[in-house]
Amino acid sequence: MAYRFEADGWQHYVMSWHDPHRQLESPEKEIAIVDDALDALVSCGVLPHNRYDKAKFEAHRAAVCERFDIPWTAITPRMQRLLYGINAIAQPAVMAAVGVFCGNTFISNAGTAIGPGTCYEAERLVGLEIRTDEADRARRNVATLDHNGVDVQILGTDGGPWLQAYDGTIDLLYLDADGPRGTGKSIYLDLLLAGQHVLRPGSLVLAHNSVNSARQLADYLTYVRDPDRFTNSVNVVVDDQGLEVTLV
Repeated sequence: MAYRFEADGWQHYVMSWHDPHRQLESPEKEIAIVDDALDALVSCGVLPHNRYDKAKFEAHRAAVCERFDIPWTAITPRMQRLLYGINAIAQPAVMAAVGVFCGNTFISNAGTAIGPGTCYEAERLVGLEIRTDEADRARRNVATLDHNGVDVQILGTDGGPWLQAYDGTIDLLYLDADGPRGTGKSIYLDLLLAGQHVLRPGSLVLAHNSVNSARQLADYLTYVRDPDRFTNSVNVVVDDQGLEVTLV
């Protein structure tokens, strides 16, 4: 079944993409809204609990603010916290993120296992970015954090062929890529199909832009919300971007 969580007033929670670290609301309100979103994922059986270390998240956020070169991002503070919380709770041994741009989307997921926000031991964290100059920037950004012995890779390559050829298991797959020639976020379904063979029961798939790109994602959303294919899928609307969280 498919569910939808909506934060009150999400339509008015809009950030400046070129000012990624500006606080948009009180810390208490941000925490409460993300806690409500995590509660919704727990109630739907997507996550086992809603607990994450908020002090470690703040350390993670501070390090990204201080060390990362981010020309722009659509990852709002709420979304940054939500992605961190999901990864901190799910604790994926192997996480792969497709479309990491400068590395901010990657570290919002991976920051639970590397850097000052570390809260568990991961095995492998992979970021994929088809634009080699941005992959280089992402690699430089991620290199500013302690990897804690984790196998961390930022690859300047096309995520589809990489997923198709991957022969391991992915516990959490994050999608935030754009397709060629104006296809935009409609590439998500192609990416999911390319990587579905490496997902196990219990794996999570996170798809950014489930709200603002809902039309381009129509086929993807129909696919992941089919109960014959996936255990559950929840559209988590904490901002004007949205995140579809799917349990394999």
